[in-house]
Amino acid sequence: MSESRRRVLLASPRGYCAGVDRAVVTVEKALELYGPPVYVRKQIVHNRHVVETLEARGAVFVEETDEVPEGATVVFSAHGVAPSVHEEAAARGLRTIDATCPLVTKVHHEARRFAAEGYQILLVGHEGHEEVVGTSGEAPEHITLVDGPDHVADVEVGDGRPVAWLSQTTLSVDETKETVEQLRRRFPLLVDPPSDDICYATQNRQEAVKLMAAESDLVIVVGSRNSSNSVRLVEVALAAGASAAHLVDYAREIDPTWLEGVTTIGVTSGASVPEILVREVLDWLADVGFTDVEEVEAAEEHLLFALPPELRRDLRAAGRS
Repeated sequence: MSESRRRVLLASPRGYCAGVDRAVVTVEKALELYGPPVYVRKQIVHNRHVVETLEARGAVFVEETDEVPEGATVVFSAHGVAPSVHEEAAARGLRTIDATCPLVTKVHHEARRFAAEGYQILLVGHEGHEEVVGTSGEAPEHITLVDGPDHVADVEVGDGRPVAWLSQTTLSVDETKETVEQLRRRFPLLVDPPSDDICYATQNRQEAVKLMAAESDLVIVVGSRNSSNSVRLVEVALAAGASAAHLVDYAREIDPTWLEGVTTIGVTSGASVPEILVREVLDWLADVGFTDVEEVEAAEEHLLFALPPELRRDLRAAGRS
């Protein structure tokens, strides 16, 4: 194949969503305002580079609030926490900053409302994911986890009890639709959430991948392996016709053998990935002859979220708003 036929299809949108940007900036501003260390419960977002960069600036990532010294500042991650975590933090006298994505907070509100109305809530999501753990904690006695279409047959609901469904925000749109369709066959009166729980950014990134996948011999998704939405992009690319798809944190993880016989490479990134990592992949590909880059746009994104109110208050008090 001639060098001139080698091209890259670059997905748009890609990378940071509004919730991730808000969460990362929250930790950065907290470090500037309060000084290090600032503790963060769990990874602020699921991206290795972001976590390592913030650690270098003085953020300390912990698994649970009991690892945070009494009276210290702790940031809750973008994935959200259960009410019990807030209670534990208050008992330890911690200064808390809640960086939960507002779209996840919306799901928490829906869970509380459905539970108050007596519904059994079927939560579509991945077992053990931090977002699922946080949402389940809002009404544990009312929530049943449904981990994909293969688990629908195992769902049990009490006779006559009304049933509603909610979902993790970072799932595959198509797989979630299939899961809900199967749930509705079992429970015809299944109630939908007021609006789609899968976030706009997850949907837009999947749509962009679908647009370029059928033309791609290879799709490279930049993202970490514990990032649900990044992993879903690999799955969506393969389902939409890509010949191969791989997930990498860094350009150096690209295996040159993946490029054998390849003329078109699709590139995208998960919602927790800074653009600098995508640029490094494009530079790597350019060095091996893939210099022609075409953008494939599925949607425009302009949404921004305000910083957590407790941080905005302290920034104003310090004259830094």
